[in-house]
Amino acid sequence: MDLQTLWFIIIAFFWAGYFMLEGFDFGVGMLLPFLPRDEGERQAMFASIGPVWDGNEVWLVVAGGATFAAFPSWYASMFSGFYLALLLVLACLIVRVLSFEWRTKSESPGWRRVWTGANAAGSFGASLVWGVGLANLLYGVPLNSSGDFTGSFWDLFNPYTLFGGVAFVLLFTFHGATFLTLRTRDDLCDRAARTARRLAIPAAVITALFVVATVVVATQHNHKSEFPPVLPAALANVSLLLAVVMTIRSRHGWAFVSTACAAVLMTATLFTSLYPRVMVSRPNFANSLTVDSASSAHYTLAVMTVIALTVTPLILLYQGWTYHVFRHRVGGDAAAESHL
Repeated sequence: MDLQTLWFIIIAFFWAGYFMLEGFDFGVGMLLPFLPRDEGERQAMFASIGPVWDGNEVWLVVAGGATFAAFPSWYASMFSGFYLALLLVLACLIVRVLSFEWRTKSESPGWRRVWTGANAAGSFGASLVWGVGLANLLYGVPLNSSGDFTGSFWDLFNPYTLFGGVAFVLLFTFHGATFLTLRTRDDLCDRAARTARRLAIPAAVITALFVVATVVVATQHNHKSEFPPVLPAALANVSLLLAVVMTIRSRHGWAFVSTACAAVLMTATLFTSLYPRVMVSRPNFANSLTVDSASSAHYTLAVMTVIALTVTPLILLYQGWTYHVFRHRVGGDAAAESHL
């Protein structure tokens, strides 16, 4: 395996980790206006992700930094073509950060409602735009022979990419509900379980259809055969089916594992469908960026590989330890039993 392919896989791994971890953060945020009954339950929902949300966003920083270093042409084309979309994501993430920090600065119910709504809006907006943006890499955007974006902001919207945004929103909300069944107690935990059951079928169906559509788009827009993209797509649909079954049976731990796997495999389907290109050009397919044409020099990739193999395991160990330390349930006084 050459270093260009290795770094494409590493970047896909970072994005999959980001959506698996930040996905339930976004899901909890989108449930804030609907799930809690009082301020105590809202505090519990914030507390459930409070110790980990910023660590989860590190995956995004690493994915962006790795793309910039390993595939500078890809990074440049994405930021020129998706500039407004990425600016919107940044605004949504900033609003989320402010909501965590500023919400408790006042006891005013109105003040707290504003920042609760801000967290929900930021979570929804970021999820939607990420789905639309990643789907565009595969569906194709107008690029010239130099790899520069020649379209407009409105070229990013079509039925497939919008469907991708909806799928990301629904899957992350479902993922967040299953997470809350493991991290909350009493009535809030029961309500999260009921919400997960209501979300299970629509989220699974829409996400499964998007994954299937991704394989179809790969064959039509990226000149791919059905294999290998069909493999992660099939595994994603199995994970979604298991998530529905485990949610209905109140096996909350396995339901969360299944939604996490679905988020990872949905991302894997997108990147497997994209390879060996990193950005498809439409209608001029010949202008598409490939892993070879968009990559850095061999020496740069070699140095990056040594650093990644040294640092990444330490980061994984540290983040795993963080989740272990903050594994206890929040909200209420009584202990709740975990159903794994």
